[in-house]
Amino acid sequence: MNQRGLRDGAPLPEPRGRVSGWLVRRLLGRPTLADRPVAHGDPLVGDDLHLALHCIYELSHRPLRGVDPAFERDPLVLALRRSLEDELWDAVQDDALLDEGDRWAEVARRSGPGAAVDGLLEAFDGPSLSSFMEQRGTREQFLEFLIHRSAYQLKEADPHTLGLARLTPGARKSAYAEIQYDEYGNGEPGASHAELFAAAMAEAGLDAGYGTAIDALPGTTLATGNLLGLLSGRRELLAPLVGHLALFEMTSVTPMGRYARAARRLGFGPSVQRFYDVHVEADAHHGDLARRVLLGDGGSDDDLDPVGMVLGAHALVRAEDRFARSLLDRWAEGGSSLRIDDDASDALGVPGHNG
Repeated sequence: MNQRGLRDGAPLPEPRGRVSGWLVRRLLGRPTLADRPVAHGDPLVGDDLHLALHCIYELSHRPLRGVDPAFERDPLVLALRRSLEDELWDAVQDDALLDEGDRWAEVARRSGPGAAVDGLLEAFDGPSLSSFMEQRGTREQFLEFLIHRSAYQLKEADPHTLGLARLTPGARKSAYAEIQYDEYGNGEPGASHAELFAAAMAEAGLDAGYGTAIDALPGTTLATGNLLGLLSGRRELLAPLVGHLALFEMTSVTPMGRYARAARRLGFGPSVQRFYDVHVEADAHHGDLARRVLLGDGGSDDDLDPVGMVLGAHALVRAEDRFARSLLDRWAEGGSSLRIDDDASDALGVPGHNG
């Protein structure tokens, strides 16, 4: 590989434990033990596990600075990926069972995935991060929120698109493709949602560089992206991936409208407002497509497991709930929701906080 390629790309983050430390050393070509360390802590939110998984998934997306892309197929990295993914997926399934997962699985079998997802959304009673931001969030908290979302939004649509080729041609695949094409700005350069988010960050005074904020993001934030990375990376999890995308689109319009109003209230410029306004406009249609076709009850042109589809949606609800609670709890305590000190905060462009 040429040296320019090794200099380009997102910076590798600082390790947060033995697993991510082992992985970073491996990716930099430094000596590592053949026996990989075991992750400790909660697999749903643990910093060490989720930082390691994030770095592994990035090998399939954008360059990592100083890392040969051939490590995407490195046997030891692949073995670590499988081990961490298995641990995470087991935890995701157990977590869903603790939240009436059996109930929604039975509804899916009896009435289809759409009815089950409708019921799941109606039963949800977690806090609303978008309502908080619309009504009383501060400018500093909105900036922190943008930084949290940057891990996904700067590559928005890319992980879901990995599932497109796996779908059987027909109505569901066509709807999936239509949604994804809109996410990429309908083929107009500069209009993809990822590019709009980068413009919003830059206008807000934040560092919009791809991957530059990872050190500031806790495991609860990285876990939202890693759930999608897990589902999109395994063909066997295609049904949960479709369910994840469907709920993602079905629940977008209302919160995006709230964030748009928050951006106006807090005095953010047109690029920040446009990012959220575009989602409000596009996702109304996307949500309808998702409910009618992606979760189509009957007449399906493929054999996706309805229980798996609902599990993907349920896992998204749970991951986003943990994310929202982590931010709201930290802000209620008067601290920052980011893992940074004042110097790092200044470098990212957001005012620093104690805590």
